[in-house]
Amino acid sequence: MYVSLWNQPSNLFGQFELLRRELDEAFGASGLPSSIRSVTPGTLPAINVGRTPTSIEVYAFAPGIDASKLEITLDRGVLRIAGERASAIPDKGTPVQIYARERVAGSFSRTVSLPDDIDPTKVNANYRDGVLQISIARRETSQPTRITVQ
Repeated sequence: MYVSLWNQPSNLFGQFELLRRELDEAFGASGLPSSIRSVTPGTLPAINVGRTPTSIEVYAFAPGIDASKLEITLDRGVLRIAGERASAIPDKGTPVQIYARERVAGSFSRTVSLPDDIDPTKVNANYRDGVLQISIARRETSQPTRITVQ
């Protein structure tokens, strides 16, 4: 693989990361998380977690899953998303030879540790176009307050 000199990492850690990626390409991914805040590649569903001044936003990318089969729980600051994706391969009849299988099927469970300032009574979940959006309000006491000078 040709790497432009302009794209070479300038620090030691960047060079180690580049070496790790090249080794993964050459010998196959190790199946281990790439950082302390990530999970094994291929974990279902992929999630993004962020916050706004008024809420914590969790997006789970789970296309092809029936929304009624999703189980979402919030217990003591831990959000759990569980469900199952059915396999598209027929179980009955003629045997099927598979040449490539990149879509993960089966049951899954993801947990996210949330900050202490959430309000567990104000949670909203919405599933549309394969994206599950969970919005958890933050407590009013954690909101910045403007103080008027008199």
